[in-house]
This record gives sequence, structure tokens and C-alpha cells, in this order.
Amino acid sequence: MVRGHELTGEQWQVIEPLLPASGTKGRPRVDDRRVINGMLFKAKTGVAWRDLPERCGPWKTVYNRFWRWSRTGTLSALVARVRVIAEAIDELDREVSVDSSIVRAHQHAAGARRMTASHTGGSALVRRAQRTT
Repeated sequence: MVRGHELTGEQWQVIEPLLPASGTKGRPRVDDRRVINGMLFKAKTGVAWRDLPERCGPWKTVYNRFWRWSRTGTLSALVARVRVIAEAIDELDREVSVDSSIVRAHQHAAGARRMTASHTGGSALVRRAQRTT
């Protein structure tokens, strides 16, 4: 069963040849498909790395590969190549959604001049405000 954030078999066949080759030293690499599914799960849900489901492989492996591929430019190149392929077959969804909700700032973030002393050294502000009046 393929979940909404996981790659289908067809998508994986397109992406697999674009991935870097596995190294020859050390232990065998965790399956790339599981790791990419973990990255997609993280991107779509926003969960902490440690909260990735076990089906994505060890969270530390997913994080390390994401960090390494981001640093070396592998992830950017992969996304660029997939975008070109998607545009070529006219399957790129360009729909944009903008959230118009209002987020209010805390009163201390409003930027108004304080007229009373505070625990952050506001006594100087009080003196300045008293001098101007």
C-alpha cells in the first residue's frame, strides 16, 4: 500500500537512476526509497526527525542522508532533474495556495515605546520618557 506521501513504483523508477551510486566501503546503505520516503514524510508533516515512522528506516540515517545530500547539492540536483522530467510530460502541478490567516504579535513585540521599567533594563527608557515630558 502506498501512502499519500510515499513514492509510487512508477515515480521510484524515474528517480532511482538519478541517485548517486552507493559507496563501496562500510555497511550496505539503507534502501534509498525508504530514506526518500522518510524525507517526504518529514517535509509534508513537519514532524521532528526523531518522530519519523519506523517504515522510513532509522531516523538518524534519514537525517544524515538529507543533511549530506543538501550540503553536496545532490538534493537540489535531484529536484531540478525531476522538475524537468515532470515539465516534459506535463505533470508539474503549479497550483499555489496562500494562507490568509491573521497571526497577532505579543504585546511586547508591538514595537511601542515602554513607559515603565522592566526587567531588561527599562529604567533608562523611563528616565528618557520622563525628560521629554
